[in-house]
Amino acid sequence: MSAQLRQFTVVVPAAGVGKRMRSSCPKQYLSIENKTILEHTVLRLLSHEAIGHVIIALGEDDEYFPNTSLATNENVSCVIGGKERVDSVLAGLQSISAEQQWVLVHDAARPCVNHSDLSQLITYCIEHDHGAILASRVRDTMKLANAQQLVSTTLERSQMWHALTPQMYKTAELTHAINNALAKGIVITDESSAMEASGYASGLVSGSSDNIKITQPEDLSLAEFILNRQKNNLTSEAICE
Repeated sequence: MSAQLRQFTVVVPAAGVGKRMRSSCPKQYLSIENKTILEHTVLRLLSHEAIGHVIIALGEDDEYFPNTSLATNENVSCVIGGKERVDSVLAGLQSISAEQQWVLVHDAARPCVNHSDLSQLITYCIEHDHGAILASRVRDTMKLANAQQLVSTTLERSQMWHALTPQMYKTAELTHAINNALAKGIVITDESSAMEASGYASGLVSGSSDNIKITQPEDLSLAEFILNRQKNNLTSEAICE
């Protein structure tokens, strides 16, 4: 990993309003221990040795970002995002220099991603020379519903994964895949879905279940618990050393 020191850029789409949180501000600006979720997420990314820059795609009328510590962070830059996540990701990609062969995309509301998972993802992509996503295996029995919300069938879970972020791809390929999908009217829910639609390989790198996405009010306390546990683990390791 030392050869990749501060080499990579991460795009963080943060133009959404997070209506499911039922809060007075976008969910990325809710606080956990005096830091916004967005600050926790971006600072966690920048504290990894291979990540040197984060591009945040903000809403056009965002009035909260200037009040965060990120506004004066020299390793952070901002672009104006769009109505959908894919529009914000594309805006971030278009601001990246041609020299940046690889790019990572990470959800603003995933503040608990750990360094080990980031390292595994980056190492996989470099060694295999194609993109990949962090993902976790489905543990529960999965049901497919019909239009009446009755069980239609039980799905085979052995080959099913929950898609997480970051997702990492070659910058030019991801840009092409997104533009191609938008031109064809294909619904893009994450970067992997765009890559799949254009026929690019996309690996699965097993990630920690700690890497939750804050979408519901109850997720906020769970994220705080995980962040504190991670902080305590790091403190314990430092003491042992």
